[in-house]
Amino acid sequence: MGPQRIVCLTEEPTETLYLLGEQDRIVGISGFTVRPPEARKHKPKVSAFTSAKIGEILKLRPDFVIGFSDIQAEIAAELIKHGVEVWISNHRSVDGVLDYIRRLGALVGAGDRADALASGYERGIAAARERAQTLARRPGVYFEEWDTPQITGIRWVSELIAIAGGDDVFPEHAAMPLARDRILADPLEVVRRAPDLILGSWCGKKFRPEQVAARSGWERIPAVRDGELHEIKSPIILQPGPAALSAGLEALVALIHGWAERHG
Repeated sequence: MGPQRIVCLTEEPTETLYLLGEQDRIVGISGFTVRPPEARKHKPKVSAFTSAKIGEILKLRPDFVIGFSDIQAEIAAELIKHGVEVWISNHRSVDGVLDYIRRLGALVGAGDRADALASGYERGIAAARERAQTLARRPGVYFEEWDTPQITGIRWVSELIAIAGGDDVFPEHAAMPLARDRILADPLEVVRRAPDLILGSWCGKKFRPEQVAARSGWERIPAVRDGELHEIKSPIILQPGPAALSAGLEALVALIHGWAERHG
């Protein structure tokens, strides 16, 4: 049977449970949830990312709350004090996302469906890798998660860039799980690493390529010179769940292969 009244503090468990056909278990969601749209329409919104309406959550009588990362540790601790069972996942890689889908499925008695879902994503990843081998040249990619301060891409994003056929120009940053450890101390380091593509996904606001191109010294970057600055919407790339492995990867493949066609 598993838990019957689940509150999801982030988007990825909500999307996963809907994909597994277990959406009726969900009694509350994050206010940042956009996938699937019917969840936002029908489920009560009881949390942000770093804060939550503890009283509203308790009114929903959850028997299980799902969150993500140490950033939600204080929310989890408060709920635990009230006797609520909480699962905080902390996956940061593509393999971690796949494992997360399977574990969540097992928790709600949908292990076979979750394995089938994850296996489908694995086939998509393998196909993207195979297609990437056809590229005559892999572009260097600078992925920007935030602009002030400038924060580079997290691990699963860096891995998806590689799967799609690009090379993250800040691979050493990708290994850092916390955003504060991926802040660029010197923006001119991007100039020195000379990316061919700049991809922006500013969580919660629209990416402004003209503002990026206008940064001091950045006119020397190949991506700026060639007008190769593109947005990937944050809901499909910055949540470590199904969206990143499907729509996020598809967007990366389209942008990287599009670059290759223009510059081949």
